[in-house]
This record gives sequence, structure tokens and C-alpha cells, in this order.
Amino acid sequence: MGFSVRAVNTASDSENKIHDDRVAAGYGFRGGLVPGVTVYGYMASAVLEHFGNAWLERGAMDVRFHQPVYEGEQVEIDVVEQSDGRVRVEAGKCAGGIAWIGDHPKPAPIPERPLERRKPSIENLAPGTIFGSLALRLELQQSRMSAPLDASIGGLAHPAVTIALANQIFVANYELGPWIHVSSEVRKFRAARDGEEVRVCGQVENRFERKGHEFVAFNVLVSGSGPIEHIRHTAIWRPRVNR
Repeated sequence: MGFSVRAVNTASDSENKIHDDRVAAGYGFRGGLVPGVTVYGYMASAVLEHFGNAWLERGAMDVRFHQPVYEGEQVEIDVVEQSDGRVRVEAGKCAGGIAWIGDHPKPAPIPERPLERRKPSIENLAPGTIFGSLALRLELQQSRMSAPLDASIGGLAHPAVTIALANQIFVANYELGPWIHVSSEVRKFRAARDGEEVRVCGQVENRFERKGHEFVAFNVLVSGSGPIEHIRHTAIWRPRVNR
């Protein structure tokens, strides 16, 4: 089970220049990277085909991005059932994950604080750091994050739209240079709806260095009238530069 999709770089004009062909080349890539949240969206679409819209209400996926996906590449999404009712979902050799439906523990609340954009540093990305929160309205017709797939599933937000809020709060809090999304753990508590007012809160869980890259792991809680989605995002906030 699965499908094929021609990847779209939904962030080619974004502030994160890892999605720009010229800048990405300086980090050893052959072009601008298709965002991880978009690749996740392709994978989630195949998961939805398997589980149906119930996955939007109580679904989960742990996903890791292994290799870049580039604009125009044909990406084969495969879903394989596991013996425990979960599914293995793969985007070629570029990403892999496990998805399932279940009752998830209630997420811990994340305090709200005023938004204050800062330059990232080891100090202000320390574990426990609380992000400034966001309040916004979901406008699915304006979203490109799932392109070329539709951002609306009968008026419900495509999974790429909600996970992209983790990117949005990160960028809203830090004046980042080029950065790379490497993995996510997503737990859904209900579907988000077109036009819904949501709040997005975040907090740093961990920060570490590996092979010259500086990583950060942070938790994001998307809420409306109750929790909608909890996301644990891991990103390289300061990549090693290839010289």
C-alpha cells in the first residue's frame, strides 16, 4: 500500500535558506531541501489511506529523516502493516517512521510567555527554555505545506499543516540561520479544523552536539478547545559547514 508523489519545495522562498539551492550547496547538498514537515505530510497521507480519518483524531507517528528530498523528485511512499497493528511507512530511502492509532497520555501543559525573537545560542536554547507562544487562525487555503496534496481533508487540516506549526513557533522565537529538521514524534488528540483559532506553545527539552552539528529537541503543544497535537521536534539549529 502507498503512492507516488512528485516533491515540491514548499519553502524555497522562506527565511530558512537551507531550502535555497545556492545556500544549501554550501552545506554539501545538491539543492534546496524539501522541508521535513512536507515529507512527513506525504507519509501521513499514506497513513490516512490505511487508517482513515480516525488517524486525525487519535493517530501517532514517529518519523526520522535520513536523506534530503529535492524539488521535482518522485518519492515513493510505502506502508507495510506490522504484527502489532502499527504500520511502517517509508519515503524511499529518505525517511522512515512508525504510525498507529491509540489513546495517548494527556500532554503536560507548556507555560505561555510573550513572544521575543532572539538570536539562537547555547544559553538561550538550554533545556527548560520556554518559547514565546503563538495565537493564530488556521487558514487551509493559504497553506502550501502539503503541496502538491490538498491542505484540507473535508475541512480538516492535513497533517503537514499542524506539524508545520512546530517549525513556525521555532522560527518566531529565534533569528535562525539555515537549519535542518531531522525527526519528529507526533501525538494527535483531535483533528484541527479550517478557520479554527489555535494556540501554539513550546519548550526546549534537550540540546546537544554531534559530529560538528548543534542539535535542539523541543516540545510543541497545539491547542484549541483542549489539546489538538503534541509534537517533539528535533532539529540541527547550527549545521556544520562543509569547506
